Amino acid sequence: MRSPAVSGAVIPTAILMALLLAGCGPQPGPTASPSPTVTSAATGTTTAVPTATVSPSATGTAPASAAWTSYTTADGQLTFEHPAAWSVRDPAGELPEGGGAFAEVTNQAGKPLATLRTNMATGSTCLERFPYEVLESEELPLLVQGGAAPWFVFETRGNDAAPGPANTPAAAYGIAWAAPTGDSACAIFHFFTWPPTAAMFGAFYNPGNNVTPGAESLPYLEQAKKYAATPEYQDIKRMITSLRPAS
Repeated sequence: MRSPAVSGAVIPTAILMALLLAGCGPQPGPTASPSPTVTSAATGTTTAVPTATVSPSATGTAPASAAWTSYTTADGQLTFEHPAAWSVRDPAGELPEGGGAFAEVTNQAGKPLATLRTNMATGSTCLERFPYEVLESEELPLLVQGGAAPWFVFETRGNDAAPGPANTPAAAYGIAWAAPTGDSACAIFHFFTWPPTAAMFGAFYNPGNNVTPGAESLPYLEQAKKYAATPEYQDIKRMITSLRPAS
């Protein structure tokens, strides 16, 4: 995975912190689990939710997770669902001064798949634009702020003719203010409006964490595109798009 510096753009500290949350190394894909264990802790709440059986994908890989739970952040503001076999770490004591919610989701192997953060200071300067591709996008009306809803987006930067930003991952999934439009786009910037400032829920695609069977020999962007067809990614998308106010 390349380092988080972006050539030609000013990237806020919040993005650098998010990138540092992603580790490296191979991991197995998620498997279906039995009915979830209901737990609670001072850092957050986990609640059982109905299970559903998902058919194997056309790729012939294992089906998406069948057992799911819901998680409420320690500040009681946001809830999302996740596979029962995954874990959520909410270390309130590690938050910077000013507070906010922090939830890192990891799979059975302990590999981080997405991070939720709120009360973030954001800002960027777009000095360079790149060709892009939106692999998937979905509007999220439950997160409307100021009359506008953010979007779940899985997108890439660069192609064979024009590379993406130097020294930064060129594919990411998460919640953004909007999906890019036009012929080109700035470097990936996945944040959305949430009181009191802004929030993020997603991650850069990292082959060391987001294992893509059969894609190890492919270029990075091709691996990202292939990952969009995996059961693990479908679980991630379902998890992120389930984010909503807790009350």
